[in-house]
Amino acid sequence: MGLESLDATLSSDLLSFRRALSHSICGINKPKFITAMPFSTSRLISIRCGVRFRPCIDIHKGKVKQIVGSTLRDTKQDGSALVTNFESDKSAAEFANLYREDGLTGGHVIMLGADPLSKAAAIEALHAYPGGLQVGGGINSDNCLSYIAEGASHVIVTSYVFSNGQMDLERLKGLVRVVGKERLILDLSCRKKGGKYAIVTDRWQKFSDVYLDEEVLDFLANYADEFLVHGVDVEGKKLGIDEELVALLGKHSPIPVTYAGGVTVMADLEKIKVAGMGRVDVTVGSALDIFGGNLAYREVVDWHAQQRKALTI
Repeated sequence: MGLESLDATLSSDLLSFRRALSHSICGINKPKFITAMPFSTSRLISIRCGVRFRPCIDIHKGKVKQIVGSTLRDTKQDGSALVTNFESDKSAAEFANLYREDGLTGGHVIMLGADPLSKAAAIEALHAYPGGLQVGGGINSDNCLSYIAEGASHVIVTSYVFSNGQMDLERLKGLVRVVGKERLILDLSCRKKGGKYAIVTDRWQKFSDVYLDEEVLDFLANYADEFLVHGVDVEGKKLGIDEELVALLGKHSPIPVTYAGGVTVMADLEKIKVAGMGRVDVTVGSALDIFGGNLAYREVVDWHAQQRKALTI
């Protein structure tokens, strides 16, 4: 499909999405997005019977850290304090080399701030493992290709698309045109609101008016290669996973999806495998011993290898 055709279809989708979303919020009916898609959703459905461990490198002010994401703010005017679970004396590039040596792909490098030190550290990690890592944090249509050029396999986007509490399909259209669907990951991190999972933005502080369900996942799958979803209510707290969210993703995501949040022990990985029907990958942060936790990184890597081996039997 040419760019002019894509533009026309996306413009039509913008109107349809907003109308359907309004109806859904008001309880009139569920949104139906699939009728005017630029790509066939049926071609996107991924049938997988294994779960991958996706490693992470979270960077804050140039340092590799594990932070309770819901405590991260641009300012502290509300008197809240940043909760840091761990700060490493190793560089982002050293973690990237570790993941490369262990053959782990699709890891996430997240810049928890737009400062130059964090950007430099992220680029060093991408150089250490070109093609093996995805990068997120402040990504937009102007800078996305620069990170691909530095070695990122994908760019991860959330607040740029979900802006001011609403989905901005014009921005999503721009990203698809610039970087391509095949290199775009949408971060659909969410929190419970009114019994449903609302996508949250702006350091997970602002609720959007978009709720995760089958129709929304089908719609967004047409514009991304993968989804990344943090269960914000449990993320960084090592209190166990959000099984309900994992089940929703496993049942309804038509493209690869990675869940993050609350993994504490090895049994949590098996819970994700079962709840997600073998279709939801997992990332682990604060619980790992390489990030100051009690869960052995090497044991998780071995578990990952077992899942991969099972696919070949």
